[in-house]
Amino acid sequence: MLLGKVIIKGEMELKTGLHIGASKETMKIGGIDSPVVRDPITDFPYIPGSSLKGKMRSLLERLLNKALVEVSKSPEIKIHVCSDKDCEICRLFGSSTKEGNIPSRVIVRDLQLTDASQKDLENIDTGLKYTEWKFENVIDRITAQASPRQIERVPAGSKFDFEIIYTIENKEQVEEDLGNIKKCTELLQDDYLGGQGSRGYGKVEFANTKVTVKKIEYYLEGKEEAKKEFDEIGDAIEFIKQDEDN
Repeated sequence: MLLGKVIIKGEMELKTGLHIGASKETMKIGGIDSPVVRDPITDFPYIPGSSLKGKMRSLLERLLNKALVEVSKSPEIKIHVCSDKDCEICRLFGSSTKEGNIPSRVIVRDLQLTDASQKDLENIDTGLKYTEWKFENVIDRITAQASPRQIERVPAGSKFDFEIIYTIENKEQVEEDLGNIKKCTELLQDDYLGGQGSRGYGKVEFANTKVTVKKIEYYLEGKEEAKKEFDEIGDAIEFIKQDEDN
C-alpha cells in the first residue's frame, strides 16, 4: 500500500580519488588500462545509482550479520536474499527468490557532478578529460615481476548530487527503514565506494542533506500541508507518524 514518499537529497564529496570502472568495450585506443564510467553525452564521470545502492545493501547486511548466499562464482558475489517480506534488508532493497519477489522500497538515482565541480574539472590539467591518472605497480610476491597499470580516477574534492527515494508502505516500519538508510550513509563514510578501497580510493562524505516527505494526500489531493522538508531524518519520521486528524 502506497502511503507516500521520502526524498533524501544532498551532496556527496570525494575525500580521496574514486574509481568506478566502465566496460572494457568503452576503452579507446591508446587509453588507460582501467577507465571510469562516463555519461555518453557530456563525457563527465558519474556514479551509477546501482553502485551506491549495492554498497549500502552490502554494508547493512554486514551490520545486521545476515546470512549470505552465492549469486555468482566468477567473480564471487554473495548477498542476503530471502522471501520474508518483513526482512529489514529485502523489504528495503528488494529480493527475488523462487518463492516470489519483494519490490525494493528504495530508489537510488545516478549521481551527477554538481555544477561547481563540473567547472572545476573542466579546468584541471592532468592529461585526461575531467579525471586524473593513478599509476600503480602490482608486484608478484613469488616472481617479484612488476605489472604496471594506469587507473583513471575522479579527483578528490569533486562533489556529486545524490537522491535517495524511499516509498512509505508501512508506517510501523518507517522508523526502522529510514534509520537503516541513515546507518548505511554513516557506515559508508567510514568505508569506501567503488574499487581499490583498501588502497585509499573512494572515501566519501555526505553533506547538505535535506529530507522531504510527501504523504499520499499530497499526490491524491494536492494538499501542501502533506508535504514538508526537514534537515533531520528523525523529524521526518515524526511527521510521517502523525495522525491524520492532527
